[in-house]
Amino acid sequence: MFKRRKPLSYARMWTEMFYPRSGWRRASKYVLHRLRRLPDRPHRVARGWACGIFISFTPFFGFHFMGAAALAWLIRGNILAALLGTFVGNPLTTPFVALTSVSLGRWMLGVEGRFTPHLIFDEFTRAGSELWNNLLAPLSAERTAHWDQLLQFNEQIFLPYAVGGLLPGIAVSVAAHYMTVPVIRAYHRHRARQMAERIARAKARRNRELAEKP
Repeated sequence: MFKRRKPLSYARMWTEMFYPRSGWRRASKYVLHRLRRLPDRPHRVARGWACGIFISFTPFFGFHFMGAAALAWLIRGNILAALLGTFVGNPLTTPFVALTSVSLGRWMLGVEGRFTPHLIFDEFTRAGSELWNNLLAPLSAERTAHWDQLLQFNEQIFLPYAVGGLLPGIAVSVAAHYMTVPVIRAYHRHRARQMAERIARAKARRNRELAEKP
């Protein structure tokens, strides 16, 4: 019933991950519109939104939804707002987040060695392939597990990313929380005024109809 008449191809879905059909500006407005309309208290919505943003600064790709929902549940935030907050970590922002987090983490941990921006994503892709190979190795005689490369990836990229993303993640999520609360409050007041005006107009119309009856 709610399916597309013409399903999207995998190529189209992949393209829209990087550039939505309606554009990033409209997609961002839609997320913010949904955030304002969530039927919950402003502080709960803001806490959930902050959780989603914070998770976007972590290297746990593929688990951001679950991590944001769990964190929102833990601090009693709105879980749907947390899921919306993860969209802050999109293909446009993730390269900058990753570069900042890994650079800061390597500096904090004193990790030495050459480091380039494209190395982050190359290493994540390689680590994912090696992890999948190692998981299938016990099931196939043609595969051999190699854990030493994953240990190097953890030391050079993953751990610095996790450590370096804490400070900017906390700073941005806390700022987003305190910026979101007044926006949602103002929107709720606006909706309450609109509802009161509609009720008043309906009562006035009803009174006129009763007065006009013989």
